[in-house]
Amino acid sequence: MWQKVSNILKSSFSVISIIVVLIIWSTVSYFGISFGKEFFSNADTSITEESSENEDCNVYGINLHGDIVTYHSNDAYNDQDKLILDQTSADEVEWAIDKAENTDTVKAILIEIDSSGGYGEAGEEMMRVFKESQKPVVAFIRGQGLSAAYLAATGAETIFASKFSDVGSIGITMSYLQNTEKNKKDGLTYIDLSSGIYKDSGSPNRPITDAEKQIFMRDVKIAHEYFVNLVAQNRNLDIEKVKALADGSSVMGEQALKDGLIDKIGLFPDVKNFLTEKIGAPVTVCWQN
Repeated sequence: MWQKVSNILKSSFSVISIIVVLIIWSTVSYFGISFGKEFFSNADTSITEESSENEDCNVYGINLHGDIVTYHSNDAYNDQDKLILDQTSADEVEWAIDKAENTDTVKAILIEIDSSGGYGEAGEEMMRVFKESQKPVVAFIRGQGLSAAYLAATGAETIFASKFSDVGSIGITMSYLQNTEKNKKDGLTYIDLSSGIYKDSGSPNRPITDAEKQIFMRDVKIAHEYFVNLVAQNRNLDIEKVKALADGSSVMGEQALKDGLIDKIGLFPDVKNFLTEKIGAPVTVCWQN
């Protein structure tokens, strides 16, 4: 009988020993795998961060495309926070310029322009950061460089444009669509409850008065004169010459060169060659937006 008990105990001990070994093995394996994952994960992250920090580029590229705005409104983004409107904000351009200024490996800044314009305030802000940059700024008008977009370009040290490009349109507009006839057909009546006679000036739902039009044209002339002065200063042109050009029309690349609105005719490879000579090294561009 004791032999049976002894055999049972031996069997139980063997089973228990096997179970204990399995538990220990499982625990060691679990922590070993977790440690391994964490180790390799950290190793991958460090490699990625190092690669990101040591980007092989010496020129920052900034796209100045679509409408020129001071900032992106909430309506400019979709549910995934992706920009869905074709526009460039002064805020993002200033951020990219500041980043370039504080990156030692960046030796120059390239602005690629394809825009028919936008807000004068935004164009002026971009122009100013280009002018104040401690690193050379080269603008390339790839398609359109008009109105506020051209104003921004004048802050660059050198302006390139293709022969087919559209340049200039130095002028101001405050035009808008009047809806009074459409409102009549739709049975809508505009009720004026303004605190002053000029408070709702420019409302598309009622005809503009002569006095209001004079006020708007006063501001148009002031803004136009300021635009002309900025172009003349930035491009080192006689102000009377710029006034003659500033009728709101645009010109193609060759004529823009003759008028002094740009410095060189060329395409992207020509711009890269120019920058290579400028910084004394082959150009690698990192686009920021």
